[in-house]
Amino acid sequence: MLGETAVSMKRKPSKIVWIWGIIPLILLAILVYLISSFGTGIKDDPVAPIEVLDVEKITLTDEGFTLKVLNSGPESVTIAQVIVNDAFWNASFQPSATIDRLNQTQITIPYGWVEGDPYSIKLITTNGLIFTGEVAVAATTPVPDANRFLQFALIGFYVGVVPVGLGLLWFPFLRRFSDKGMQGVLALTVGLLFFLVIDTFQEGLELGAEAPRLFQGTGLVWFGALLSFLFLLALDQVNDKKGVMSGKQVSYKIAGGIGLHNLGEGLAIGAAFAAGEAALGTFLIIGFTLHNITEGVGIAAPLLKESPRWRTFLGLAVVGGGPAIMGTWIGGFVFNDTLAALFFGIGAGAIVQVIFVISKMIIREAAKSGSPAVSWVNLGSLTLGIVLMYVTALFVSV
Repeated sequence: MLGETAVSMKRKPSKIVWIWGIIPLILLAILVYLISSFGTGIKDDPVAPIEVLDVEKITLTDEGFTLKVLNSGPESVTIAQVIVNDAFWNASFQPSATIDRLNQTQITIPYGWVEGDPYSIKLITTNGLIFTGEVAVAATTPVPDANRFLQFALIGFYVGVVPVGLGLLWFPFLRRFSDKGMQGVLALTVGLLFFLVIDTFQEGLELGAEAPRLFQGTGLVWFGALLSFLFLLALDQVNDKKGVMSGKQVSYKIAGGIGLHNLGEGLAIGAAFAAGEAALGTFLIIGFTLHNITEGVGIAAPLLKESPRWRTFLGLAVVGGGPAIMGTWIGGFVFNDTLAALFFGIGAGAIVQVIFVISKMIIREAAKSGSPAVSWVNLGSLTLGIVLMYVTALFVSV
């Protein structure tokens, strides 16, 4: 009898069981259909029309302004009038002045704008609601061509790759430290990364707030951070069952996290030039270059007990600084607040995971030497890392 019971328990469930997994979904679909078709029974009219338009991009050409507008509201919206700097103006719409939910339209406004002047473009719907797009400083929008791509690539190179590479040149000097000194360098790295993760979250949340509310930009920052942190954590557990990583692996992880942060810096620079704010773009280039040289120290820290080749340092410089090149391209040509917020979130999560890995290294090294993990040297180094990043960040505060 016991044998028969065990065999029966091992039998596959009957196919009819799967129907009970499908029935709730079918009933749910019917319920949603009934509500959307016949309503909820409440016949009250809305107090005010619910309309939401997002001006995603404004392009300036010799012929005038071109706006890309998204309807992120629940209802169709019809644009009745266009105002440029308090003057009504003719405009053409492609495909139509009526925009269905989640659809876009392109608005072309023939206007003789003056370089350097600010402009405010207002869209008035048939219900009288007003949505505004701003041009802070009028300048011709860059056209994606080979020359412009090379210019932006050069900017990204000496904002990202060059300063990170210069920071890596401190490696021979750092190797002269004692074991406690090496722990201090690792703690310095944690301080550098801690500042970066706070800065990355702030930048991402600001962009998320500017994104269309429909896409929940601020939520994307947190979702991206959580998922990237857990993904890298799971990847470490698969690749290293003992829980101990080589210094080279940790350095590449640091470079990857910093690279995603530098992608955001490239976005800011490219967007500044695309908006015609060349002075701001130049200011950001100088500031980020000074700011990023300290990142090379943090990338080199896990390698202090190893003998890396020059190719390793070259690879680390490219991984840590190279994304700034892609950032300038995205910011200059196809900037999108929603995707930028997601990128920042992913970068923040990656940096948090690297902080977690380096902290474990500090604890492990401290246990080997019989010293406390939170020693005065380590605490002072961590504080120094935060202060260094804070001071250099003052060069790019606007």
